[in-house]
Amino acid sequence: MLTIAANIVVFFVAILHVYILVLEMFLWDKPLGRRAFGLSADFAAQTKTLAANQGLYNGFLAAGLFWGLSLGQAGFSVKVFFLLCVFVAGIYGGLTANKKILLIQAVPAALGLVLLFLAS
Repeated sequence: MLTIAANIVVFFVAILHVYILVLEMFLWDKPLGRRAFGLSADFAAQTKTLAANQGLYNGFLAAGLFWGLSLGQAGFSVKVFFLLCVFVAGIYGGLTANKKILLIQAVPAALGLVLLFLAS
């Protein structure tokens, strides 16, 4: 049961990072992207390339989590590695950019890590 719960959380974190990829790579300067990140049209236009690069990294995090899930039990260390990456990124983003990032990224990653270790 804990393994299923852990994998659901890992899946949720992966889907979240796909969503962030879409926001940063494709919608950054569109109304939805600007609203999600609280950006002015001018700032969004000036930082569009940087955001796309950042979105690509979020895509790599999602891909790693999906990879770990696809490996079943053998994917434990892959899931742990990528959840740790998300957790560290969430802590850093929460401390340097916006405190909401702690709740959006770091907390779900921490929950996934706890569940993975409890299930093992």
